[in-house]
Amino acid sequence: MTDHDLVRGAASRLRTAALALARVPLCVLGLPLIPLQLYAYPLILVTIGVPLLLLITALARRYLAVHRRWAGGVLGEEIAAPYRLPANRGPMTRVRTIATDPATWRDLAFLPLNAVVGVVCGVLPLALWLGGAFGVVTPVLWALGADSVEFSGIDVDTPGNFVVAPLLGLLYLLVAWWATPRIVRVHASFVRWLLAPSAHTALADRVRVLADSRADTVDAQAAELRRIERDLHDGAQARLVALGMSLGMAEELLARDPDAARDLLAEARQSSSQALSELRDLVRGIHPPVLADRGLEGALRALALAHPLPVEVDVVLAGRPEAPVESAAYFAVAEALTNVAKHSGATSAWVRVRHEDGRLGLMIGDNGHGGAEATEGGGLRGIERRLTAFDGTLGIASPLGGPTIVTVELPVSDLADSVGRLGRP
Repeated sequence: MTDHDLVRGAASRLRTAALALARVPLCVLGLPLIPLQLYAYPLILVTIGVPLLLLITALARRYLAVHRRWAGGVLGEEIAAPYRLPANRGPMTRVRTIATDPATWRDLAFLPLNAVVGVVCGVLPLALWLGGAFGVVTPVLWALGADSVEFSGIDVDTPGNFVVAPLLGLLYLLVAWWATPRIVRVHASFVRWLLAPSAHTALADRVRVLADSRADTVDAQAAELRRIERDLHDGAQARLVALGMSLGMAEELLARDPDAARDLLAEARQSSSQALSELRDLVRGIHPPVLADRGLEGALRALALAHPLPVEVDVVLAGRPEAPVESAAYFAVAEALTNVAKHSGATSAWVRVRHEDGRLGLMIGDNGHGGAEATEGGGLRGIERRLTAFDGTLGIASPLGGPTIVTVELPVSDLADSVGRLGRP
């Protein structure tokens, strides 16, 4: 390590120590929030108590969010907020959620503890640096006649003081060099320990997400079954019933009016062709044959060719995802392109598919007027519900005036492994 590196390292650690000291007032600033919040709880019985508690809690959580961001920056990780979400927006429900949330009481415990830990971790690094520097210059002060100066129990009358004092000062500086970043990380780890979601909270959130995902999947499957039943009842079933009636009438007319029977048989043949076509369309809606035969890239290119707008398809995949993921990705793109044709006012669209870092990423964009949202009952909401079954995510960037970009991400194992398991070429 060169002298320049030493100077830069010392300057960086001194800056860290100075910033640690600057955080001390911030740590102490949270103490008044304790009596304010505790005082607001009895006032819930009075009208003013509800808005007062909500206001103070919002201030406290904003204050603690600053500590989370700082600790996350020091530790190199994101520290999520651990708070429960109320079931609805009613003020009393929110108050009940706040009062019964363990994170609320952990926040209250954090405020006084952080005042102590923050002061110690803020003052100690700079104290070590200043103490070391003072030990180094103490012999100079003695030589200038400052006989009353004392450093760590060493005064002007201590034997060997002119050697011991600067050596001890250098030791302080070495300790300060080593300890400064570690003391800051200790403080950040303390913040993470009390303000990050606990294992129980994380598990409860995961269970809630899985329960919601299961409910969405069940609803989506039920809706799909109702659609298939409706399509069969209104389409193929009606045509097959008409076909049976035509054949029965043709059988009765065969002996006494062959020409009429021939007409009925021709009509029955046409009905059978239409019923077959409708059954094929129905099967294609469940799982398109082109997806099974040609994979995701071929199916998306076929989808683009059938679209009323020009659609550019850019797919880079080393293999094929597993069949359920591939189907979910296909129908997500199909629904997004349907929305483009119906609502966007676009003149062109594009589809981009990549597999990176264990995730299948799809982007569907258009040059329309924008303003797309995942509203309840809409196509984008349907995509979102389908993706939750796979821990997938849907992102929508659609400012007014356009363009619109819909992003879909699905966790997927290595494509080569998927190909091997499925036995596909």
